[in-house]
Amino acid sequence: MGVSRVLLHPAAKPLLFAAALLPLGWLVFGAATGNLGANPAEYLIRATGDWTLRFLCITLAVTPLRLITGTPALARFRRMLGLFVYFYVVLHMLSYSGFDMGLDLADIARDIAKRPFILVGFTGFVLLTPLACTSFNRAVKALGVRHWQALHRLVYLIAGLAILHFFWMRAGKRNFAEVAVYAAILALLLGWRLVRSIRAGASPSASGRPTFRVRG
Repeated sequence: MGVSRVLLHPAAKPLLFAAALLPLGWLVFGAATGNLGANPAEYLIRATGDWTLRFLCITLAVTPLRLITGTPALARFRRMLGLFVYFYVVLHMLSYSGFDMGLDLADIARDIAKRPFILVGFTGFVLLTPLACTSFNRAVKALGVRHWQALHRLVYLIAGLAILHFFWMRAGKRNFAEVAVYAAILALLLGWRLVRSIRAGASPSASGRPTFRVRG
């Protein structure tokens, strides 16, 4: 009961919003004070990508935690967390486009076509965009529940692309430990949804209020 009261408190959402901005604040502070290492551009690109994956995991974890712990109030944070996934992936794309490619659209297009891991990451970003744009209640009414649910099942593909992008990025240095951790977390969360969906005889995103879907 105490947890539900805290989660339903009017200040809970603003506090979560502020907490979700802390990684950005830390990166801005690091850039301003010159504490981003020998290659600040690469650090920013990787850090924003890492936070995209972390928020994806957090968002996907909301529904399992809500149902396992019997805390329905958690659902009110899912949309915001999902939109922060998109917020950080946009920062990731801007960091790559600006710091790595100098905002040269022709060079960016050639780089996407030439390097598979960039192509996979860009594809995930493109697929994520309609999910973020249709994360609101009006989108459900405009698209119809069936079409809206079908669109938001893309999160399964997006999660796979995110892990593949991360894997290829780390392949050059043969550093797969962190990749394995994220892959295991996402496999567990998405597998939970799939099993629950099969048992219920329903679609993977059939319940609850609309949000950036990343859910079950």
